[in-house]
Amino acid sequence: MAWIVAIVLFVEAFGIAALNWFLGIVVGRQKMSLAGLDPDMMAVSSKVGGVLFGAYFALCGVVALLVAWRDRSPAGLGRILLISVAVVHALLGAFVWGLVGVPAFLAMIVVLTLVVLLLMTYDKQNPTATEPPEDTSPLTPQPTPTAP
Repeated sequence: MAWIVAIVLFVEAFGIAALNWFLGIVVGRQKMSLAGLDPDMMAVSSKVGGVLFGAYFALCGVVALLVAWRDRSPAGLGRILLISVAVVHALLGAFVWGLVGVPAFLAMIVVLTLVVLLLMTYDKQNPTATEPPEDTSPLTPQPTPTAP
């Protein structure tokens, strides 16, 4: 399942970067000012923002790929990145409901669900934890050997 999350995040990273790059090209060619802002600056900032946002999703995809490859839960910065990408998808889902429509909302919620499932299914997986620990404390009564 972690492989699926990694692939989805890589595709989304490419899609976000390509969409913002395209929007930057459109803004640059229109040469229209928005409230006195420089159109060239808006085009460049759209491209830079798209590349940074795409790199963020790609980094989260790398973390999901490492989780799949190692077959254990993410720790430290990787866990923080996956939690943050889940929050980003929840917020994006809330925004696209009104701005884009229900299909985009459902896409965001599907990715959110996949990331949360990744975090929950690999949470505290320890193969040796299924065996009960051996109690060897001095306070527990030990069986006494009987003589034949």
